[in-house]
Amino acid sequence: MRRKFVSAIADEPAAPRSNSRATGAESLYTPRLSQRNDANGMKIPKGLQPLVDDGMVDSVVRKLKSGKEASVYIVSCGGEIRCAKVYKEAEQRGFRQLARYQEGRKTRNSRDARALGRRGSHGRRVQEAEWKNAEVEALYCLAGAGVRVPAPYLVHEGVLLMELVCDAAGDPAPRLNEVAFTAEQALEWHGFMMRQIVRMLSAGLIHGDLSEFNVLLDANGPVIIDLPQAVHAASNNNSFAMLERDVNNMREVFGRAAPDLLETEYAREIWKIYESGELTPDCTLTGRFERETGAADVDAVLQQIEEERLEAEARRRRRELAEAR
Repeated sequence: MRRKFVSAIADEPAAPRSNSRATGAESLYTPRLSQRNDANGMKIPKGLQPLVDDGMVDSVVRKLKSGKEASVYIVSCGGEIRCAKVYKEAEQRGFRQLARYQEGRKTRNSRDARALGRRGSHGRRVQEAEWKNAEVEALYCLAGAGVRVPAPYLVHEGVLLMELVCDAAGDPAPRLNEVAFTAEQALEWHGFMMRQIVRMLSAGLIHGDLSEFNVLLDANGPVIIDLPQAVHAASNNNSFAMLERDVNNMREVFGRAAPDLLETEYAREIWKIYESGELTPDCTLTGRFERETGAADVDAVLQQIEEERLEAEARRRRRELAEAR
C-alpha cells in the first residue's frame, strides 16, 4: 500500500515526497538490522515463541519499545524486517476504563455477548480477545480508507505482525514527542492530522487515545499507531468526548510551535459536520465553530473539566515515563 502525503487543509495535495516504504529505503535498513542480529541476537520473548515455532518469524532483532498495553519488537521474517506487537495481559496493562472504549463493538456470537454481560471468566477471555483483535481490524479498515497507519500482516497467538515504520535514514521512525519542529512544520502536520482524523471518522472510527506518543514521523510525515482502543463512532456514547480529546491533544502538541492553533475549534466543527451526515474525507475545514448561546449545562462543564484534568495528568505521567527511558 503506497502512502500519499497530502496537505490536510488545502484541497490540493502537497508536492510528492520520497516514500520511505519503497524498496530503496528497505534495502538500506534491512542489512543493517540483519548484521546487528547476527552479531548480537537476543533471547526469544515468550510471547513471540509461537510465531518462531510456526515459521512466521525467523529471528528477533531487538525490543523497540514497551508501552502500557504491549511490547514491540523488531523481527526478521523471510528476509523482511517487520515489527511484532505482543499485547500484555489485562492485569499488566495500564489502560483504564476499557469498557468505555469497547462500548458499541459487535461480538461475534450471542454466547460471547452474554458472557461479556456476566463478566465471568469466559467473558474476560472474550473481552481480552476482542481487545487484541480490534487493532488489526482497525488497521485494515483505516488503511483501506487512506489513513496513514502501519500495514498489518497478521495476528497469531495474540501477536500483531505489521510494517516497521522507518525514517528517511532507514531507522525506526521517531515518535512525535521526540522531534523538534518549526512553526511551518507544525501548521502543515497539524493540518494533515486533522485530515487524517476526518478520514478515520468517515470510516466510522475514532482513535480514542491519540497523542504525541502514538504518532510516528517517517520520511513522508505523520503515521498513526496504537489502535486497540479505537472507538466505533456511531455506537459509542463517548464518541464526541474521545474525538474532542484526540483533536485537542494534537492542537496542544502543534500549538507549542504555532500558538495560533490554540484558538481553533476543529473538534466541534468536525463533529457538527459528522452529525449532519455530510462528513467526507475531503470536506473543507476552517477550525472555527459558532457556539450556541444559552444557559450553560453546569454538570457537563464540570465533567469536561474533570476529564481534561485526568487526561492532563495522564499525559504528564506518559511524558515522565518516556523521559525516564
